[in-house]
Amino acid sequence: MITLAFDTCLDKMYVVLQKDDTILDSRVVENQDNKYHSAFLISTLQDIMSKNNIKPKDIDLIATNIGPGSFTGIRACVTVARVMAQQLGCKARGISSLEILAKIADNNPLVALDARKESAYLYYDGEIKGAIKLDKVKEIIANGNYTIITDNKLKTILNGISYQEKDYPLGEILANLAQNDSLESDWHKLKPLYIQPPPMG
Repeated sequence: MITLAFDTCLDKMYVVLQKDDTILDSRVVENQDNKYHSAFLISTLQDIMSKNNIKPKDIDLIATNIGPGSFTGIRACVTVARVMAQQLGCKARGISSLEILAKIADNNPLVALDARKESAYLYYDGEIKGAIKLDKVKEIIANGNYTIITDNKLKTILNGISYQEKDYPLGEILANLAQNDSLESDWHKLKPLYIQPPPMG
């Protein structure tokens, strides 16, 4: 099975091409000049397939991050995944950034990402909990034995590990999670995970 996985929701773009259990290619793209990294998604997908002699019709599964994260990034990768899966007639699966980041932890992960308004997008005990006030998140952490995964902004408040401080293989994690056959794979049902509405203006 050939899987094409891509993620433009977080602070970098991840693109992975995988055949069965073998990673054929893995790319990380950062913001360049005044362009957000998602602007390079289509060209990166074309390049990674061309250099590995994979044609679009060869793809069996498209995997994408559905959020939370950058609203622009979420829209970009979910839209591209839906269009490609529709055109190619292949499976498409969405995985949340919270589930992806949870795999950084060795055990008992708690993922908290900045949701603004003194809140965090929270995941623990294997579930997405929503946008939770930071005071409540601190209570949950104090009462549990969690490996805390967060971002640079919330690390100063919650401690733990910031995913932004090390080059974790987030694209490969996404590709591997998406190969779970129990997950929904109909592109019609692939939708962004907006835990709270986009900022206005």
